[in-house]
Amino acid sequence: MNDKLKHTDKGTWIRRVIEDFIQSPENTLGNSTNDMVFDKPVVGYARGDDPIFEELKADIGPFYLSPKEVFEKVYPDAGVRPQELTVISWILPHIKQTKVDNRKEKAYPSERWARGKKFGVPVNMKLQNHLIKILGEAGHKAMAPCVPSHWSEKLSEKYGYASTWSERHTAYAAGLGTFGLCDGLITPAGKAMRCGSIVAQITIPPTKRPYKKHTEYCLFLTGGTCGLCMTRCPVGAITEKGHDKKKCRTYCDGICTEYVKANFNLEINVCGLCQTKVPCESRIPKRKTSRGSAT
Repeated sequence: MNDKLKHTDKGTWIRRVIEDFIQSPENTLGNSTNDMVFDKPVVGYARGDDPIFEELKADIGPFYLSPKEVFEKVYPDAGVRPQELTVISWILPHIKQTKVDNRKEKAYPSERWARGKKFGVPVNMKLQNHLIKILGEAGHKAMAPCVPSHWSEKLSEKYGYASTWSERHTAYAAGLGTFGLCDGLITPAGKAMRCGSIVAQITIPPTKRPYKKHTEYCLFLTGGTCGLCMTRCPVGAITEKGHDKKKCRTYCDGICTEYVKANFNLEINVCGLCQTKVPCESRIPKRKTSRGSAT
């Protein structure tokens, strides 16, 4: 850590590193106008020994890794204790024009939205590596749980498609949002976003979780109102019963992938219609009272 940062708290320092990276030329949509992929990030922190990680393991499946377990995949001999770790999580909202373009679509993703995944995933990975490098230079070991060598898909008896580490569940643990009917994470910047995380041997005060239920921000799941994400799905993969992951994946991996390749010359499986043209697209939606005012 340089002299300027010695007098800055670690949480603020990390947030500034992330914000500076998103303002760099690395954050590009790769189009003719060289637009950014992501807007200003939102950052949160969770303790490595937060009981919520064991709760997630118990709920999702025994294969789901705790911060300590995933950290030891890179540093098996570190002898680290869970309380010495901090999970750093961030939300990367899509820029306004990407969301505007995708709102207009009814069956397939817009070109900007497809580019948002094609180029956004590498941006997110570069951010992870950049943050690990910066932390390492300051004397803090860090690793990224979702790189292919540490991450794998699994089948959960309760939820079907699952994985050894979930960026959305991590963001939920770090106080950054709750889940909606379509399984998207509703954050202060909405659910039209990507999220990422790393685990570091550093002590940072955790972000307070301003919610009590994992579905608290969803208007449909908490009050039966809205449900617009159901109407946005072209194959009926979202119903009052929730999100049919198999039907969704089949559509994204098959029909949407072929459409995107044929029309935009991009090879990526993507849809995202349920993340746009809904009240939770860019914010936590406001709930109307019985008198019609928003709360």
